[in-house]
Amino acid sequence: MARHWIGVELGEHAKTHCHPRLKKVIQGEQGGISKSVNWKGGGGFKFYELASSLLNQDSFGNWVMSKEYNPTMVAAAVAKQEGFRYFPDEHIYWKQGKSSEKDFIYTTTQFVTVEILDKIKDEMQPDESLLIACKAFQQECDNRFSNITIKKIPQMLLGRCEFGKDDYSLNIVNMPRDEAFDEESYETDEPEMNETEERKSTQQGIINFFDTDE
Repeated sequence: MARHWIGVELGEHAKTHCHPRLKKVIQGEQGGISKSVNWKGGGGFKFYELASSLLNQDSFGNWVMSKEYNPTMVAAAVAKQEGFRYFPDEHIYWKQGKSSEKDFIYTTTQFVTVEILDKIKDEMQPDESLLIACKAFQQECDNRFSNITIKKIPQMLLGRCEFGKDDYSLNIVNMPRDEAFDEESYETDEPEMNETEERKSTQQGIINFFDTDE
């Protein structure tokens, strides 16, 4: 059916209820709505857990890389943020990820000097480009080569998303009631739905809201 869904859950029930339920649906179990619509199984899903914040503020209010991230995790996270696919080359260390066959990214926590930059440049092909993300670099490195862009982390990441926050629990409150609206006096010309029809209508509404056909 070429339908794509995304579900976002907060809490352990994502593991204890949602994940097992999805597995059963794919396997074709005949409980609940699956039996009613004669579902036979199929499809698939990916289950992801959000990592902790990549950036945190130190005691002076400066943004720094989280200690929970090792260099490999930092490189993968920065590549993702910059639109690169993290796929380290087996032989060339600075080819950590790529956005195309000729465009690469290199993330390092070391201080980048002119000597390091020149060495990388000597290894590059004329039609290749490179983005270097580092904690600091020698001033002379900036704009030294037209096909090499160098940026500082974490400054280059600020503003991309909300860092320094790991708790996204929702503060759910009751919506204010409109006293001018009386539920008992609300009338409609549509016939009243029974429980089965109401469930199908609700499910169809969800499908129409989230469904994307390719």
